[in-house]
Amino acid sequence: MNRLGAAVCLLLIASTAIAQANKREALSDLEIEKVRDSAMLPDVRLKLYTEFARARLGILQQARADAKAEDREAKMRDALQDFIAIYDELDDNVDTFADRGDDIRGALKPVIEGDTEFGSKLRAFQTSLAAGPRADAEKFDFLANTALLAVDDGAKDHRDLLAEQEVKFKNRKAAVHKEEKQHGE
Repeated sequence: MNRLGAAVCLLLIASTAIAQANKREALSDLEIEKVRDSAMLPDVRLKLYTEFARARLGILQQARADAKAEDREAKMRDALQDFIAIYDELDDNVDTFADRGDDIRGALKPVIEGDTEFGSKLRAFQTSLAAGPRADAEKFDFLANTALLAVDDGAKDHRDLLAEQEVKFKNRKAAVHKEEKQHGE
């Protein structure tokens, strides 16, 4: 490798390291601990992620409502970014539990309720931005659209998965019942 190639590689490594060092963690240490403790419990884990996402939207609403708050824009941006990261993690966890073949019908119901709530709050946020100064709307347009798209896609996927699981586990229960009946005769 020539000197220029080596310099480019070092520059890329250094910029990646800096970006990682500056990356915000969407969850607090306590929230991370709670998630860790619920690793094998889909009902608990998915409920936690739903609560964490709800909390970030609460922070967003508070910051939006307080026009005199210090660092208002940064708080709103951070809340939206954290919401997106947490919601993506929620969605990844739903997929992981479903791929393992877990029955997560009970866990999906509060997630789907959260999807509806989150979509409503994000749409209200976008409406409030549209009613305000154009500069505010432009600052948050990309993040708000990204969050809403994630929720809309997630809501559809979660409803479809619930319907699939209802059929799958209903058929499994019927098969077990049929087998038990045959052995009982």
